[in-house]
Amino acid sequence: MTVFTDFTSDGYNYMKLKLQNYSLLLTGLLMGVLVSIGHGVFAERDGEGARATLPIKELRTFTDVFGRIKNDYVVEVDDEELIENAIRGMLSGLDPHSSYLDAEDYTELQVGTSGEFGGLGIEVGMEDGFVKVIAPIDDTPAKRAGVQAGDLVIRLDDTPVKGMSLNDAVKIMRGKPGTDIELTIVREGLDRPIKISITRDVIKVRSVRSRMLDPGYGYLRISQFQSKTAENLIDAIEDLIKENEGPLEGLVLDLRNNPGGVLSGAVAVSDAFLTKGMIVYTEGRIEDSRLRFNATPDDVMNGAPIVVLVNQGSASASEIVAGALQDHHRALILGTKTFGKGSVQTILPLSSDSALKLTTARYYTPEGRSIQAEGITPDIELERVKVASVKRTIKPLKEADLTRHLGNGNGDARDKKGKKEKADADTDAEEKRAAMIKDDYVLYEALNLLKGIAILQQHM
Repeated sequence: MTVFTDFTSDGYNYMKLKLQNYSLLLTGLLMGVLVSIGHGVFAERDGEGARATLPIKELRTFTDVFGRIKNDYVVEVDDEELIENAIRGMLSGLDPHSSYLDAEDYTELQVGTSGEFGGLGIEVGMEDGFVKVIAPIDDTPAKRAGVQAGDLVIRLDDTPVKGMSLNDAVKIMRGKPGTDIELTIVREGLDRPIKISITRDVIKVRSVRSRMLDPGYGYLRISQFQSKTAENLIDAIEDLIKENEGPLEGLVLDLRNNPGGVLSGAVAVSDAFLTKGMIVYTEGRIEDSRLRFNATPDDVMNGAPIVVLVNQGSASASEIVAGALQDHHRALILGTKTFGKGSVQTILPLSSDSALKLTTARYYTPEGRSIQAEGITPDIELERVKVASVKRTIKPLKEADLTRHLGNGNGDARDKKGKKEKADADTDAEEKRAAMIKDDYVLYEALNLLKGIAILQQHM
């Protein structure tokens, strides 16, 4: 398995993280469709440690049950299947994020964290016996088909999900690229289930995307945290600065529907905007689960204001970044409350090419806030809304439109060509704003907020 240890990027030194033999991840179990049993923080250990005294009485009960099943069950069951089911039940009874990974599951986990895998492109968990979509990943079949965070999948083709384990549901969703699957979905706000057909594909997750919103104001979208996300983010900001032909006045960092990823990526992204102080820390029962991560000098934005966008699909690593920037007052958080995944899962390899995914710690923001089952509350809460524009049929009358209007004293003999160019530029800007309002009102408000902060700073 790939071991995510010290992370280094140009201008930033993360060697002090010293993760030793850990493979710390904040993504879910990537089972070919980017599947998560709750967006776990993963850490890999050798499985050695203190062993508790065996409960003899309970083990006798276990062997009695095992024997009764072997002798009396309606069909014969292999010993291996019975024991594996017992292990799965023992782990699933602890919390929603601990689980047993057989050889196939363990391999899928390792492949999934590479950023390229086959499937639908969704991260899911279980809720009330149904598959719940935590977040669809950008530019994947699920996203393009219209799957949304919070959707409950009740059927896979003609097969009901109720009663399935998450792994069983995942195996149905996986398949050969180019083949179709139909998801029957219950969505909040709709009075009846909807059916969405999705064509499976090889998923290649592009972690960072960027563009200019307006002169001086950039936009960065992180869809998932990978080991090179911070490196890609720094490159993207440098490209935006070149395109702007000067330093940026503000940045929108979009973490909506970002289900998590590699811990080193989340720490490094936070560090890119912070110059000192703690980023995140973890607390658990054993010494190995108590980790601290601190920021290093240099801010890639040189103190320019940042607005971070989050929603209910922002989980785990996304919450670490949002929490760190919020606690250090480095960014304003805008959107809706995040998912609330704040526990750490440790990957414990076993001798049989299988592994345990075991919850071993909780993680905390710099100010000691636990994200677990709570999430990050935005500084400004704003739901995603649909805004419809009203086309004006009559142009508003201005003073300049009046016959024989009085001049402004600034000289009326200005170049007509210059006036026309300015009018054309104003029209283009107005059309661009209208498109943003219609397509992504939250982003439009984030840009307005950035501009307001920049203006305020100029007057201070």
